[in-house]
Amino acid sequence: MKRIGTESATKGGLRWRRLLMPLFFSVGVVTVSDAFAGDYSGHEGVQGVIAAAAEAGVDPTWSRDLIEAAERQQSILDAIARPAEKTKPWYEYRKIFLTERRIREGAAFWDANASVLETVAERTGVPSEIIVAIIGVETYYGRISGSYRVIDALATLAFDYPRRSAFFTRELEQFLVLAWESNKDPLAMKGSYAGAMGYGQFMPSSYRAYATSFEGGSAPDIWDDVADAISSVGNYLKAHGWRAGDGVVVDAIADDAEPAIFDAGLKPSLSVAELALAGVRPVEALMPSTVVTPLRLEEQSGPRHWLGLQNFYVITRYNHSAMYAMAIWELSQALVTERSDEYSR
Repeated sequence: MKRIGTESATKGGLRWRRLLMPLFFSVGVVTVSDAFAGDYSGHEGVQGVIAAAAEAGVDPTWSRDLIEAAERQQSILDAIARPAEKTKPWYEYRKIFLTERRIREGAAFWDANASVLETVAERTGVPSEIIVAIIGVETYYGRISGSYRVIDALATLAFDYPRRSAFFTRELEQFLVLAWESNKDPLAMKGSYAGAMGYGQFMPSSYRAYATSFEGGSAPDIWDDVADAISSVGNYLKAHGWRAGDGVVVDAIADDAEPAIFDAGLKPSLSVAELALAGVRPVEALMPSTVVTPLRLEEQSGPRHWLGLQNFYVITRYNHSAMYAMAIWELSQALVTERSDEYSR
């Protein structure tokens, strides 16, 4: 009988216990390879994934059995072809996240986890409202964290989505390592259609690089431990260059500026002085040497302009979209207002 995970391993100074996980069905105990058709068992890319995971200490037979359990999901391929930020203007996109219910429940989530959030904010410099907003946008504060098996999502996109096959192949490799080292049943781990997991929707590589345990001394559990999830989101932003005490975005005025200036990318690359010469000025005072990202998003009444600071760019490292980062910023400010209003009632 083939079992998934049969020994202990040490990684990063921590002891990780691998579970014995036989699969049980109504007909009795069966092996992984017996139980599934193996949509990708013969795919030419499988051996490379297994070999990469083996370099990190994952048993090749175990990896092969897990990949053979993967099932191709056409709905995943359909979903990834139409992300909301690619099909909606800003004024419609923001309505998804700036709802009264999401704001109200975000304030409740903040209240319930205030001590943890305060501690993580002190450790990382990332304000509580930003962390809460990210978890709110990603999973509605942990309520909607994805229904796809991660192995199905990553295998489908690695082997049947040529446009980003290289990226998802690496993520599949990282997931094999993560699953091998963790206490989680790899066939029960669920996430988004892209394979993102837990409260903060970490991809496997992000989990292995940035997830942190709030208490320390154990493997981070971003699926079921909200403190670990909060700690991990804060650490992710800190590791990507969050500047404690700095702002995120400021309103701007654009006087006949060339549209091309707003296509410079997400990373700050133009100084306030340079933009002033091009007809784009901040509404509030900024040092002329401050490097920013000029932004233009469509409101119902027409385009609106902002200047994104370094911290705005850091938020886009979570999701490479200006609309995403703006939604996080606006939700975070709505959460601050909601809590302030609650305490003043």
